[in-house]
Amino acid sequence: MTRRLSLFALAALLLIVSLSGCSEPLREAPITLKGQIFGTYYQVIVAKPMRRDEVADIEAGILDELEAVDASMSTYREDSELSTFNRSPVGEWQSLSPELMQVLKISRQVSKASGGAFDITVGGLVNLWSFGPEARPEKIPPEGQLQERLAQIGPDKVELDTEAGRARRLSDVYVDLSGVAKGYGVDQVGDYLEAQGIENFLVDIGGELVLRGHRDDDRDPWRVGVEVPDERRRVAQYVLALTDMSVATSGDYRNYFEEDGKRYSHTIDPRTGRPVEHALASVTVLGETTANADAWATALSVLGPRASLEAARREGLAVLTLERDGEGWISRVSPAFAERVGDATLDKLGIPRPGQDPAQDSDQDNEGT
Repeated sequence: MTRRLSLFALAALLLIVSLSGCSEPLREAPITLKGQIFGTYYQVIVAKPMRRDEVADIEAGILDELEAVDASMSTYREDSELSTFNRSPVGEWQSLSPELMQVLKISRQVSKASGGAFDITVGGLVNLWSFGPEARPEKIPPEGQLQERLAQIGPDKVELDTEAGRARRLSDVYVDLSGVAKGYGVDQVGDYLEAQGIENFLVDIGGELVLRGHRDDDRDPWRVGVEVPDERRRVAQYVLALTDMSVATSGDYRNYFEEDGKRYSHTIDPRTGRPVEHALASVTVLGETTANADAWATALSVLGPRASLEAARREGLAVLTLERDGEGWISRVSPAFAERVGDATLDKLGIPRPGQDPAQDSDQDNEGT
């Protein structure tokens, strides 16, 4: 009898525990998850109420996705797949993960379409100029050393065998995926959230974003700020109402140095081996995937004011550029950008539509080649 009562009590206790778990109060939307990855921040906003255990599971899944990309593509980890590839013997094929191969394929496509303005082998030059999260250049590299490093790089120095899932370095280049890996990480997290049945979310890694659905029950679009390209302050120049797209921004106003009164941007032109000298300060690209938008934002930042918009028009890219003009800025957009956001938004923000800015067709920009 006592044993039967004990079993009954245990069953009752398990039922109470189960019911209490099911009735755990929901965390109200939006739910924000934050942390550090890839040498920068990440932020995920989910516009859906969830139980605490659900939030914990989602956060763990997000971290798994980010850790996988970091372990594959980081140049700061000795044990990453990319670091191992960079140490591989020149000329020897190396089997690579599908994820790393995919990013290398995206990089090759953007490099070819941009005429070499995007080049993942530019890492050697970036290191020569000492740009990075923990280093600032103390002096301009010697000309001879710069030319030597420039001769070693080029998109043709990495050969891909996509069918076999392998690649090889054809010279001792240092492959740096910082211009595309963050965007790819954003896409991976976005794909994970969609696989969990989450329809309304924003993923932001260091300013590269993917937006899905809406930010509240009123079905309001997500609001994305495009910063004033000014190192002294962080203020939104424009706020765009967007949904169901990726956003990537590249700018030269955070990471630079000055010597003898001259400003040297961290944006290195792989065609010259030198920091760009044109007036283009910020490029924002709207796209279907963040990886592709990320790579193109980098490439267009290299090309300069006129050539960037010419490339955007040719490739059908939705692009917003901010160009230095004395103490102010000139804003320009591509036809695809105007189509995406609509004329009403451009008018509200005071941005000229393509073809309505006489300077865009008549000025002679210093493109810096």
